[in-house]
Amino acid sequence: MAEVTTRLIVFSHLAQGWAPCGQLDLTESGATLMASAFAYGLKYLKRRDAVEIDPVSLGTRDRDFVTGKRLFPVNRLTAFGGVRDAAPDAWGRRVIESKLKAPANSLAESVYLLHAGSERVGALDVRRSLNDSPTAGVTGVQSLSHLIEAAERIEAGVPVPAYLDAIFADGSALGGARPKASVRDEDGALWLAKFPSRGDAVNVPALECATLRLGAHVGLSVPDVHTRDIGDRQVMMIRRFDRFWTSTDNDFISASPGAGRIEQRMPFVSGLTLLACDEMESRVKSYPEIADAIRRYCHPSVVRQNNTELFQRMIFNIFVSNDDDHLRNHGFVWDAQIGGWRLSPLYDVMPRASMADERLLHLGVGPQGCLATLDNALESHERFTLSRRDACRLIDRVWRDVREWRVHFEAFGVGAEDIDRIAPAFRHIDAISSVALRKALA
Repeated sequence: MAEVTTRLIVFSHLAQGWAPCGQLDLTESGATLMASAFAYGLKYLKRRDAVEIDPVSLGTRDRDFVTGKRLFPVNRLTAFGGVRDAAPDAWGRRVIESKLKAPANSLAESVYLLHAGSERVGALDVRRSLNDSPTAGVTGVQSLSHLIEAAERIEAGVPVPAYLDAIFADGSALGGARPKASVRDEDGALWLAKFPSRGDAVNVPALECATLRLGAHVGLSVPDVHTRDIGDRQVMMIRRFDRFWTSTDNDFISASPGAGRIEQRMPFVSGLTLLACDEMESRVKSYPEIADAIRRYCHPSVVRQNNTELFQRMIFNIFVSNDDDHLRNHGFVWDAQIGGWRLSPLYDVMPRASMADERLLHLGVGPQGCLATLDNALESHERFTLSRRDACRLIDRVWRDVREWRVHFEAFGVGAEDIDRIAPAFRHIDAISSVALRKALA
């Protein structure tokens, strides 16, 4: 099949609204992306508030180096990580394919990018030309029942009727495999609604919500999260952490909308982007490598705190058997208040029940690879800029709350049957640590 190069315009949402930031050329052969190239706009690079699209392949710390140049992804990748993070992932692609009545994974990357809409994660938009306007915003929470029905139709592979077509705006930009949509609440704040899926053996929205709230008890940074009952089904609502509000003169920043406040966006990149690799390489990467990338790309003022939290998240994932901890499920946002990148709040954490004595995480933990034990994790403490004593203190901190997980889940409203089904996911410290380590914690 012949190769075709498509030129697109990338926009960035800055303090005063959308601004074109550069030209993106995608060379494609059918549904296969062969190569990418990007050139920043000269006017964009002269802006004091310009934010880099991708700190690895499209970093702007040395603006003279990137000015007037055609740039390419590092490590021979075919896509820029920052652009890939603004593209729809598994679920969003299914929504777009349903809208365009196309077979699964049959469309060119440029088509997925263009149909993702302007409410995608982060602060980027992709359009055909400089003159194109942003797409319409998402609907409100009152449409959740219709969105669930539309999502069920898409999962089943049947057509979505016109009265349910809000899903094509609300769900097209989103990643992950599970059905979801973005909606605004009664105050105008943006939330991600995660729906039940066909064939779920447990109440996934309730369990994921409870796990995130348990993470907050442990001391992790977690967005606001709760469940809503829509008929006989529960939906998990997670506050979009890539949105905030400022006053008209930008003299204060708020986490909530209000009279006279303007919605702003936080640029977002995934761990996949910070480690400059593709999806197939994620399995051979590790938490210590993310810690190294934090030291290299995040703002100096947050490096120590971010690496401490990353270590805690690794320990938490070991205790709850969350092996869906791949690089897309670790994010970073550009914080305007510090003028740099920092670790995003925690998201996409779901325990996986197992009867196996030996368990693995997706990412490497320590010298013994992905082996999900506390001893393996502790051996990598120096990569997180932690003393052995401080690392032990963090392990103990996580264990003190996780061991009471049943009490927390009951308080969060999780049903007894779901608690029993998910129980094998939660590890007792005796099963994942040596006697010597437990003595060190004591």
